[in-house]
Amino acid sequence: MSDAYSKITQELIAGNLEEVPNLCLQAIEDGMPAQDILDKCLFPGMDVVGQRMKTGEMFIPEVLRSAKAMQAGLEILKDKLADGGRGSQRGIVVIGTVQGDLHDIGKNLVVMLLEGAGFKVVDLGVDIKPEQFVSAVNEHDATIVGMSALLTTTMPKMNETVQALTEAGLRDNVKIIVGGAPVTPKFVEQIGADGYGADAAGAVDKAKEFALSA
Repeated sequence: MSDAYSKITQELIAGNLEEVPNLCLQAIEDGMPAQDILDKCLFPGMDVVGQRMKTGEMFIPEVLRSAKAMQAGLEILKDKLADGGRGSQRGIVVIGTVQGDLHDIGKNLVVMLLEGAGFKVVDLGVDIKPEQFVSAVNEHDATIVGMSALLTTTMPKMNETVQALTEAGLRDNVKIIVGGAPVTPKFVEQIGADGYGADAAGAVDKAKEFALSA
């Protein structure tokens, strides 16, 4: 049984889009609980992918393949998980690129890694106004807000969004993680956010940290 779990994890790390769903299906047919496959194979595999990305052992194209393999595995498991619930869900994240900024490659990678780590992600897209973040947090009862900016000219919108969440009475209910090429830890402190992701893997690590402390 453990060998089967290990094989799924290995193929996920390798980004094998065909083998991961096939192995997940075989595991289900062999009587393995879908939640166990998720908890013991897919989540640990994506944890390894995230760490290898941080250390430079894996690069973005490889990480994307692993994330897509994860999604392919989830497609096989989703009906079974829906029946039994997803007890491993770590929290709900609302994420978007701030108003005036249309860059989304980094954000999209964070979304994939967050989903691979067991978070429910509400991806608002790009050019997102402060009030749209507020509305989404209210609608989805989010526990984490992620904001991305690649342009220095749009970074002030991060501060405006923090203020909007505060004025809406939601600031104490969420942790705010910001990232993007021009963003620095000092800026995060200045705007009153809670965390900083130097890269996609770092942002996900911070989200996991906040989920554990919730």
